[in-house]
Amino acid sequence: MKRHSFWGQIGMFLATMLLVVSCANSNSPTPSASESAKSSQIDQVQVGFSVWPGWLPWEITSQQRLVKSAKPVAFRWFDSYTESINALSKGEIQANSQTLNDTIASVSAGSDQVVVLVNDYSTGNDKIIVRDGIKSIADLKGKKIAVENGTVDHFLLLLGLQKAGLTVQDITLVPLETSKAAEAFAAGQVDATAVFAPFTSVALKRSGSKELFSSKDHPGAIADHLVVSRQLVKEHPDQVQSLVNSWFDTLAKVQKDPESNLKLMAQRAGVSLDEYKQYANGTKILSLKENLAALYPARDDTSLVYISERIASFMLDANLAKRRPDLGGMFDDQFVKAYAKKHPEQVA
Repeated sequence: MKRHSFWGQIGMFLATMLLVVSCANSNSPTPSASESAKSSQIDQVQVGFSVWPGWLPWEITSQQRLVKSAKPVAFRWFDSYTESINALSKGEIQANSQTLNDTIASVSAGSDQVVVLVNDYSTGNDKIIVRDGIKSIADLKGKKIAVENGTVDHFLLLLGLQKAGLTVQDITLVPLETSKAAEAFAAGQVDATAVFAPFTSVALKRSGSKELFSSKDHPGAIADHLVVSRQLVKEHPDQVQSLVNSWFDTLAKVQKDPESNLKLMAQRAGVSLDEYKQYANGTKILSLKENLAALYPARDDTSLVYISERIASFMLDANLAKRRPDLGGMFDDQFVKAYAKKHPEQVA
C-alpha cells in the first residue's frame, strides 16, 4: 500500500502548486535472518516516523522526552516513508508508524509485526472527485476514473463502488500516478479521480467538479498506527507499554497547549502553522476510548480487525500481495487496555 510520502516538502507545493507529493510503494522485503537477533540485542529502542499529521505528535514526544522506560528510546525521522517500512522489516528499527495497508503487505511478505496503537484515521484528506453531471456513485457506471493502482485512494474507490452495488468491472479504471491522475481529471481527460490532499486541490480546479465522497464517509477504512516487531513484544513488553503510554501522554500535552505544540509539529513538517492546520483537519487523531473500539474485533469498519480482512482481499485482487497474510496475531490491545486501566477517566 502507499502513503503520502515527502509531505514534508508540502510548503513548496503550496507556494508553487507544482510539487509532486508521492505515495510510497511498500513492497516490503522479507525480513533478514538477523532480524530477531537485532531485536533481542538492542541497546535502545528506535521508533520510526515520517510526515503525516497523525504521526507528527511523536515529534512532541521526542523533544519533551515523554517516554519513561528502562532502555533508552530514540525517535528516528525518515524523509522517505518507504525507507521506514523497510527499516522495520529488516530489523533496523523496532517500531514504526505506518498505514494498516502497509503493515498487511509487510506481514504478507514475511515480516512479523504487531499493531499496538492506532494513531489516526483519514477523515477527508482522501477524496473521489467527479465532473459536473455526476450526482451519485451509481452515475460512475461506465465512466473513466483515474487513480494510482494500489493506493489507499484506490481502496477507497472500491469501497464506494461496493456500497452502491458496483464493481471495478462497471467502470473504466485509468491507472495513473496520483499527481498525473489529478492533472488528467483537471484537463478533462477522465470523468473522475481518486486522490489525496494536496492533489485534491489540483483536481478541484476543473470547472463544475466536486467531491462525490471521501474517507470521511468510511471511518476507519484508511488507518494509521504504531506497529512493533513481535520480538519487542515478547522480550521487552515494558518498552512497548512505555511507548503506548507516552503517546497518550503526548496527546494530553497537545490538548493543554495546542498552539505551541502545533507549531512544533508544523516546523517538523516544514510548513506554516496555518498550512499544517489545513491538512490536519482531514485527519482524526484517535482518543484512548476510540483506540479500544478500533482494536476490538467488531464487524464494522471502525474495527481494524474487520477492515484488515477487507484490505487483505483488496491487496490480493490488485496483485499487491502474493498470499493472504495470517491476520490472527497482528493486533495486540493489551497495552492500550493497560493504559486505560490506569486512566479510567479517559474512557468514561
